[in-house]
Amino acid sequence: MASTAGGTEGTGGAGHAGAADRLRRIAEAVREAGRMSVADLAELTETSEMTIRRDLEALAEQGVIERYRGGARSLLLRGEEPPFALRARDGTDAKRRIAAAVARMLTDGESVVLDSGTTCLEVARALEHRRLTVMPLSLHAANALTGAAHVKLLLPGGEPRPGELALTGPLTEASLASLRFDTAVIGCCGLTAADGLTAYDLADAAVKRAAISAARRVIAVADAAKFSRTALAFVAAPTALDAVVTDGAAPAEETEALGAAGVTVHTV
Repeated sequence: MASTAGGTEGTGGAGHAGAADRLRRIAEAVREAGRMSVADLAELTETSEMTIRRDLEALAEQGVIERYRGGARSLLLRGEEPPFALRARDGTDAKRRIAAAVARMLTDGESVVLDSGTTCLEVARALEHRRLTVMPLSLHAANALTGAAHVKLLLPGGEPRPGELALTGPLTEASLASLRFDTAVIGCCGLTAADGLTAYDLADAAVKRAAISAARRVIAVADAAKFSRTALAFVAAPTALDAVVTDGAAPAEETEALGAAGVTVHTV
C-alpha cells in the first residue's frame, strides 16, 4: 500500500490538528521534565505565552497537569498512559487513514474482534456501513457501531476502565475464550521489533492477548508515535502479528525490522 502525504492555530482542520499536536508535545515535555515554565514551553512550541496558558488550562481540565504561577507540573508518571480525551485529539488524520486501510483489508461476512483505544475507535467508525460481525472491546467503539444497519454487534462482559472505557477482567477474557474470530484488530501503546507489542495497563494487556489467541489473523494498528515507546506490559511478539498498519512517519528501521520478522507492514 503506497504512502500518501499528510500547524497553524485556527478553527479549521489544519488549525485543530496543529493545536492537538501542540497539546501532545506540551504534555509529553512536562511529563518528561516533571515541571516546565510557560516561557520554556512557548520556546519549545514556537507559540506565544498566551497560547501556552490556554493550552495549560485545557490540559489541567483533563487532569494531565497542574498549573502554578508561571508554569505547570505533570500529574502523570512517566510510565502512565495519557488520558483518552487527549489522545483522541492527537494524530486524527493518520488514525483515520489507518482505519480506512484496515477496513479495506476486511471482507464482508468476516467476524472481527476490535480492540480498545483511539485508533481502534476510528476503525469502528470506518466499519459502520460494512456487513460484518464485530465484537468491540470498548464502550466507545460499541457506541460508534450501535445502530449500524449491517453490523452484527456482539458485546463482551467486563469492567470498563474509567475514561478509557476499555472492557477488562475475567468476564471479558471469558467472552473472548468462547469465540473464534476471522480477524483481530489490535491497538497498542508501544510497538518495536525488539520488544513487540506492549501496553501500559496490565489488565488491558491480558485482554489483548486473549483477543489475539481467539483470532485466525491479527492486524495491529499503530501510528508512528507508537514505534518510539515500550510500555510496561508485554502483549505479544512480532511473530504473533500477521500485519501492521501504520502511517508514513513510522521509522523505517522499525518497519523494516518487522518485515524481516515476517510481518506485512502497510504504510498509509
